[in-house]
Amino acid sequence: MRSPLPRIARLLLIGWLTAVAPAWAEPLQLPAPGPRDTCPVCGMFVAKYPDWVATVLYRDGHAHHFDGAKDLFKYLADLPRWAPGHSTDQIAAIGVTDYYSLDTIDAHSAWYVIGSDVLGPMGHELIPLASQADATEFMRDHHGHRLLRFNQVDTTLLQQLDNGQFP
Repeated sequence: MRSPLPRIARLLLIGWLTAVAPAWAEPLQLPAPGPRDTCPVCGMFVAKYPDWVATVLYRDGHAHHFDGAKDLFKYLADLPRWAPGHSTDQIAAIGVTDYYSLDTIDAHSAWYVIGSDVLGPMGHELIPLASQADATEFMRDHHGHRLLRFNQVDTTLLQQLDNGQFP
């Protein structure tokens, strides 16, 4: 049976996937939090929780660190409250810590599991994973409730997580 895509389209698709796939797999190089860096949302010392660190790196080189993806998303949802004078167009990169590898990965390409039996420093957390396969395995192993992408996280979901609800 012949593929519905013409040969040239298949080659272009394979070339594009080959070109961008390594970027998805490569860890981000972001500054690590220092011992005095605190989460702008909750005030916790971030370096105490290296397995959960999330980071926003601004174009001018300074960074804000968080003790988990949940507080990162709260920060991004209300920059005027948590980071007066900052805007999303000043952000150069956003990273989260992959649960399995502990590498910093791009927050936009990560897969997030909610409702699992794994708790972060602030309780119920969005668990970042580098691939859909890892996220599916994590959900199975840790009784996850739902799998999300970056753009599916909103303030209602964050409030529900804080209340132990998993929509």
